[in-house]
Amino acid sequence: MRGQWFIDGTWQPLEEEESNLIEQEHLNRFKGQQLQESFDMEISKPVDGKEVLYYLPPFSLPSLFKWRGYKEKSDAACLKRKHSQAIHSLKLSRNHVDWHSVDEVYLYSDATTSKIARTVTQKLGFSKASSSGTRLHRGYVEEATLEDKPPQTSHIVFVVHGIGQKMDQGRIIKNTAMMRDTARKVEEKYFSNLATHVEFLPVEWRSKLTLDGDTVDSITPDKVRGLRDMLNSSAMDIMYYTSPLYRDELVKGLQQELNRLYSLFCSRNPEFEEKGGKVSIVSHSLGCVITYDIMTGWNPVRLYEQLLQKEEEELEESWMSYEERRLLEELYLTKQRLREIEERLHELKASTISKPPVLKFKVENFFCMGSPLAVFLALRGIRPGSSGSQDHILPRTICNRLLNIFHPTDPVAYRLEPLILKHYSNISPVQIHWYNTANPLPYEHMKPSFLNPSKETTSAPEPESASAAPSPTTSPVLLRRHYGESITNIGKASILGAASIGKGLGGMLFSRFGRSSATPQTMETGKDGPEGDEKKATTVGTPPLPHSSSGFLEPTVELEHRIDFELREGLVESRYWSAVTSHTAYWSSLDIALFLLTFMYKQDQEETDKSSLDTL
Repeated sequence: MRGQWFIDGTWQPLEEEESNLIEQEHLNRFKGQQLQESFDMEISKPVDGKEVLYYLPPFSLPSLFKWRGYKEKSDAACLKRKHSQAIHSLKLSRNHVDWHSVDEVYLYSDATTSKIARTVTQKLGFSKASSSGTRLHRGYVEEATLEDKPPQTSHIVFVVHGIGQKMDQGRIIKNTAMMRDTARKVEEKYFSNLATHVEFLPVEWRSKLTLDGDTVDSITPDKVRGLRDMLNSSAMDIMYYTSPLYRDELVKGLQQELNRLYSLFCSRNPEFEEKGGKVSIVSHSLGCVITYDIMTGWNPVRLYEQLLQKEEEELEESWMSYEERRLLEELYLTKQRLREIEERLHELKASTISKPPVLKFKVENFFCMGSPLAVFLALRGIRPGSSGSQDHILPRTICNRLLNIFHPTDPVAYRLEPLILKHYSNISPVQIHWYNTANPLPYEHMKPSFLNPSKETTSAPEPESASAAPSPTTSPVLLRRHYGESITNIGKASILGAASIGKGLGGMLFSRFGRSSATPQTMETGKDGPEGDEKKATTVGTPPLPHSSSGFLEPTVELEHRIDFELREGLVESRYWSAVTSHTAYWSSLDIALFLLTFMYKQDQEETDKSSLDTL
């Protein structure tokens, strides 16, 4: 936190806006004045027989606070000033500030209850300052040293909230603080040798929006009002965003706040841009959709134009009379002429006024947590393509890397990979490592594995064969995952036969109760013996390849980078309870903190190595 004026006792800084106003008024009133105007004559006594005048320093007062003469008389002077009249006053929005001297400053609340309390206590003989005033200090209780300077920030992460912020204002600040604390723990354990660090900054965009004012509240019935108010403060944000009337206000609110925070950070850290600092965004829930639309510039008008064009094509193919066709051709020519005029007008404006970029920074990584973005894209007509590039949904020129993080029981989260390549709906998401896993396999070396391993029994009659063996990095998770779905797949299990059920139960018992603090790789080694070591050695360094032995046709196209990453479920975790709590459980997860820092520090390290090689 950054502060200039601090509250006595707690030493918490005042809000920045109020602090700036008080600082400006303080300098205007006292800058350059002699201290004898405000200090007692006992303090301003002659030194060595000569009259000495002490002047107020232009911008700071650390020397005054350390002055021995002042310290000796400060208590007595404080009592005198509390009974004296204020020599200067400043009116703020909800408070006012009184100066009794250059260092005796008090803050008073202008609330009605506070005014009544001041009136009563003053009539009882107490002073205004002693009754209801809060003393302010210019500067912190401890002087700063060079060692207090934090390490250089090489990467900033904007943390964007989703719905529900109106219901609990300031929640994103607390959530970001939790994420920052967990990231610090992970940094100290795994990245302590690096001189730079990642800074997390909260982006609170909801509270400044007016939207419909109190119209929705006025039409809300009174019965079960608490539940209705909770829905109005949370789920209503989704309806606002789908409304053509208020959608732009939400988009502009987040866009302006992102640009404001980036400009403020760069003004206080001028070396950040000079040294190539990077920016990533972590968005939660609906915040992922709004952030995506800001980066891509998506607008519902585009969808409307596509629908109109589709209708025109359908009309041209249908049968119609001569008169209808003639009118349709006139309409088509008129629309084409209108588009040409609009394009010329836009070109003319663009040549005279250079349009600023939507965001003032390039997004390096876009981390989605508990994101419904895939549903929004599907409803906008996005369908799987034939290339495995992220550009299909988010061009690399806009954002270098898109990563979708979700808990397996989060009811709001959806997968993105099947929107790029359809056959990835049968491939499980990448399992995020536990933060205390020893020597985890790098994510880029983890092989794709299929969601339904039971299909192996139809194509590979001998499960012990080397070709049918699942990847050692994912087999425990797949077996556990398959068992968790056994309630809905009971009919399928009965068809496959008792042998298949026995295999599934055996794998479940092993994965549930055979796990220790060791990694899944060591478990597989202990299970398979020397053969497991050989399999492990052959898979660690190989790039991801599809398993042709699983019963599916071997796909010819793969994703350039994996996008969907799934948290591992707890060993004794209730899925029904997790469905309620998982959507808000991302902030304090050490697994997620390690995941975020792994990608960001890895990129920074690769660029550093590349620049050093170029120098050589």
